[in-house]
Amino acid sequence: MYLETVLAVLTPADFWKATQWSSAMVGFFVLLTTLAFLLKWGIRFRLVGATGFSIVLTVGLFALSFVPITSTAVPGSVHYSIVYDNGGGQIVMTVPTDITESQLEATLRQVAIDRFSPGRLGQTLLIRARTLLHEEDGVSEPLYLGQVKRQLAIADETAFEIEIDRSKLKRLAQL
Repeated sequence: MYLETVLAVLTPADFWKATQWSSAMVGFFVLLTTLAFLLKWGIRFRLVGATGFSIVLTVGLFALSFVPITSTAVPGSVHYSIVYDNGGGQIVMTVPTDITESQLEATLRQVAIDRFSPGRLGQTLLIRARTLLHEEDGVSEPLYLGQVKRQLAIADETAFEIEIDRSKLKRLAQL
């Protein structure tokens, strides 16, 4: 969670500045490694490894300076927890019991955006929203409020099929 917060604050310009500093470090290591080979220092092969690592680091920072790490925030979405994710095409999330229809729709959109990955198995990602009812002591009933379907082949953040069960939302409002 901390890493996501830090990456959300960094901009491509920050990564470009880090790329420049890292490139200077690569230049220093290349000179030091060349000097180590000319003078036959015992540390010369370790310097080859350090130089290679700094080159890989620089390339990664350079790539991040082009592609911003952003996450889309859907207005009106509420806090949710993922309770089941098979890594393929099915996810179940839990939402608070006092959720409204507009909040549920926004939250379903938020999860569909957050959990999208073209590396998931299958063609379609199905995300179901549920809450738990505790009408009797010691008995919990899952109440499925809605779902969203998203095609994994399409990266469009607006192409969703959202279904909300209004009868279950009414039942939830009566409690």
